[in-house]
Amino acid sequence: MQVKTFLEEAIRNALSPLYLEVLDESFMHNVPEGAQSHFKVTVVSDAFEGKRLLARHREVNALAAEALAGPVHALALHTYTSKEWEARGGESLTSPNCLGGSKHDA
Repeated sequence: MQVKTFLEEAIRNALSPLYLEVLDESFMHNVPEGAQSHFKVTVVSDAFEGKRLLARHREVNALAAEALAGPVHALALHTYTSKEWEARGGESLTSPNCLGGSKHDA
């Protein structure tokens, strides 16, 4: 199963999101083609209501545990309630360019 599909199904089944976007951003990093190692997840769910950001991230990380134990190296999470998403104008954050790990200047 593709990692993207796994993440989408796990999140949909557990959180019934109003909006879900799972992007494979591996191509933006210095990894072999088809690595499926870097993902950005934007999820809007009323299940996050009353939960702090850390609790939301822990919840999504628990759903992604199998992928995180395997091919996924990085998981950027953007978690919102429907009110927060509406206040943002329904726009997700843009991922920064990869700095190349230890290859960038300090």
